[in-house]
Formats: sequence, C-alpha cells, structure tokens
Amino acid sequence: MQADIALGPAHWAYLAGVLAIVLTMVLRANVVVPSILATFLVALAWSRSPVSALASVFNASLVAARELFNIFLVIALMTALLNALKALRSDIRMVEPFRMVMKNGHTAYFILAAITYAISLFFWPTPAVPLVSTILLPAAIAAGLPPLAGAMAIAIAGQGMALSSDYVIGVAPGISAKAAAAAGAAVSAAAVAERALLLSLITGSVALVLAYVSVRKQIRPPSPSLLTRWQGRTADGGAAAAVEAVDHGGNFDKARHAHGTSGAATAVGDARLERWSRLFALLTPLAFGAVIAALVSRKLGASLGGPRGGEAAALVGGTAALLMILVTLAAEGPRRMLDVSARHITDGFVFAFKAMGSVLPIAGFFFVGAGETAAQILGVAQGKAPSLLFELIQAYQHMIPDNHVLVGFGVLLVGMITGIDGSGFAGLPLTGTLAGALGPVVGFDPATLAAVGQMGAVWTGGGTLIAWSSLIAVAGFARVPVFDVVRALLLPVLAGLTVSTLCAVLLWR
Repeated sequence: MQADIALGPAHWAYLAGVLAIVLTMVLRANVVVPSILATFLVALAWSRSPVSALASVFNASLVAARELFNIFLVIALMTALLNALKALRSDIRMVEPFRMVMKNGHTAYFILAAITYAISLFFWPTPAVPLVSTILLPAAIAAGLPPLAGAMAIAIAGQGMALSSDYVIGVAPGISAKAAAAAGAAVSAAAVAERALLLSLITGSVALVLAYVSVRKQIRPPSPSLLTRWQGRTADGGAAAAVEAVDHGGNFDKARHAHGTSGAATAVGDARLERWSRLFALLTPLAFGAVIAALVSRKLGASLGGPRGGEAAALVGGTAALLMILVTLAAEGPRRMLDVSARHITDGFVFAFKAMGSVLPIAGFFFVGAGETAAQILGVAQGKAPSLLFELIQAYQHMIPDNHVLVGFGVLLVGMITGIDGSGFAGLPLTGTLAGALGPVVGFDPATLAAVGQMGAVWTGGGTLIAWSSLIAVAGFARVPVFDVVRALLLPVLAGLTVSTLCAVLLWR
C-alpha cells in the first residue's frame, strides 16, 4: 500500500458495497436495494451523521438522474416514434419486402440477422423480435431454416450486436462514459460508442459465422410442410407467454413494445392511410440513415459538420420527435394530432423510466465513489469529497497486473458477471467506473476498456447467454426451448467475445 494514501471506513464501506452488488448479481437478485443500502453506509461512514447519510441516498439518485437524463429523453422520443409508426403499421411495412428474397435457408439466416440488427439499432431489440418473428421467421422456416437457427440469428443480431453497441440511441455508451468520467478519466460517450460499435461487429460476426457453421447441415430444401410442422409446435408455453414473462421480469421491460400501443389507424384499408403508411415506411429509415451518415462523416473526418459528443443524441432525439409529429399528423389529422402526440411522448417517458429507472440508484452508488459527483451526493464543497474508488486503486495499484490482456479480460469477466441478473445494463456503472479508474493506471485507453466491459455485460444479460433475460421471448416466438438456444449460443458468443477483447487489447488499447 502506498504510504500517502490513507484509507478510512468510507473506503472499506464502498469496497464492501461493490462486492455485495456483484454477489447479488451472481445470485440473480435485483441490486437496487443493495445499492441504496451501500450508498447509505458509505455516506454514514464518511459523514458520521445519519441525517446526512439519509440525504445522500436521495442525492445519489438525483445526481444520477441529472447525469443520465439525456438518455431517458432519447429513449422516450424513440419510443414515441415507434408508437406512432405502429398506428399506421409502417413498422410492419418496413420489413415486409424482405420476405421475397428468402429463397433458401442459407440466405434466410443472414437476412434475419441483418433486418433484426437494423431495427434493433434504432428501436432496441424488442420491436425487432415480434416484427421479424411474425413477418420474416415463417418465411425463413418455409425456406428451410431450422427454428433454432432462426432464434440464434435473431438473438445474436438484436440482443447481442445491436444492443451491446447501442450506437444510435446511445444508452449503454452514455452510462459507461458517465461512470468512467466520474472515476476521473476523460471519456466521452462518442468515444465509447465508437469502440463498442467495432467490438460488437467483431463479436457478432464471429458468433454469427460459428452459429451458422453449427446449423448449416440442418438446413433443408424449401417446403411448405416445414412451416406447417413448425406452426404446430409449442415451446415453453408459446410466444405470448414468453413475451409476458419478459414483460414482468426480463431485460428492462423492453418487451412491452411487442404489445402495440393506442392509435387511431389500426387498419390501412383507407386509401389515404395506405399512402401515408407506405410513405413513412420509406421516410423513417431514410431519415435515420441520414443521421447515421452524419455520425459516420465525423468519425471519418469529413468536413460535413457532423455532430460531436452529446449532439449525436440530440440529433437522434430531434429526428425522432419531428418524425413522430408528422406520422401522428398523417394518422390522426391536425386536431387530434395535438393530443395524440402528447400521449405518445407521455407513453415514451413511462417506458423510459420503466426501462432505466432502476439504473439510477445503482449508478448513484458508483457515483459516490468518484470525487466529482461525490461532492454533490455527500453535500460537501467541491474538492473536499473523497474519490473512494480512485484512492482504493491508488493504494493497491502495485497489486494490479501491468498486463493489458489480464486487465482487458478481467473487465470483460466483471461485465459478464454483472449481466447474470438478466438485465444487461445494470452492470454498466460498475464496468464504466472500473474502466475509468483502472485504465490510466495500467496505460489502457479507458474508452476501449469501458467498451470491453459493456460487451461482457450486454452480450451476457441482454439476451444471448442468460435464459431468464429477453432471450425467452426470442425462444418463445421461434417455438424452441430457451435452454436449447442458450446451449447453442454459448460457444459462438464466448468465442466472439474472446476475439473482440483480444482485438481491443492488441489494436486499440
């Protein structure tokens, strides 16, 4: 231990809180209560005042909400847009044309993955699951693709590749970057998102190829009888039960999208609504394609005035808000548009807080371990608050292996452990904080290290390796046992995570 680092009761209380949260995740229990109790004990150990400690519990969630509100806002606006599109059935029209190109099981496998990935990038995986499963999966099975292979393609592309990078909506990289920055590292959400996108593509490509190799011999020649046989199957109570299970206890309640929302135009028999439905089925992907082009232009250094930092989230949210108003205007007319648009936004915020609300007390606990945010939480002047995690690492940095491979895989393992609870995002405050604290000590780029931890947490808990995550909805729609899907995905996903972590260590550290 370094002589100039004096560790006190607050440091040990913080370390005990981190260990308790990790243990709770291993036991598959919710970590909100342990996070609140740990925050109280840390504040009590620091201030020695029960009154101040109680106030710190409130302040921790308030600070976390302030730091993460932009994420809530983007989720709300994107959800509002999705709800508006459902009213015109434009969401369905966006994927229907791909049924015609599924000529055999081999092409169907990769088409399922590509469409699931595209939808999940913009709206998270849950809307992709019912859309792809209802519209494309039956055509893929009739083309000769085994149901298990379809479930694997959907899970890898949606719950794995798209959700782990979360490049468009930016929830995951936003949480990781905030936690890393709070730990003292100069990390932006854009940097984490860029690294996470590359790592997710590497992980997903390896997993998709290995999964395809494992099932390619089971692909059959196209036949309507394959679809008839599949439609007579049930798995774990059927698709509806699977969605209901996720809705009550899975990955951030994201399956709530699958049930649809209120909207006036439930049928498109009217010629006017038919035209609007087709228009927005084309306009929506074009608009977000332009957003992606603007984001990529900045990454490539093009002088097109691409958005920087938080402007990327603002561009996505602003585009979603404007499209939502236009879609609602087309579906409801000028008068009802005012009320229905407001209702869509309200529903979006309800979903956002259902999806992310439990993250606030968790993030609040990890923020109390960082000097910059600890001052606000503990109610002391800036500069007088402790930097608990940084000081712990400084005190024991001689015990940390100066080996980038060990550190990279260590953070990956921590992320996978936090994903055991089946949520995927709950562990990001921990992995981000570790990345921000460990990265500068061992000379590892904190943004890359945070992205590695993000891969472990989301690929595990987001719905590829844990049966009690939203993977149960994928298995239910595909009508295959969820544990069969877990077993089939285990080696491909672990191989993908290994390859991507090695790339992070060797190429981008």
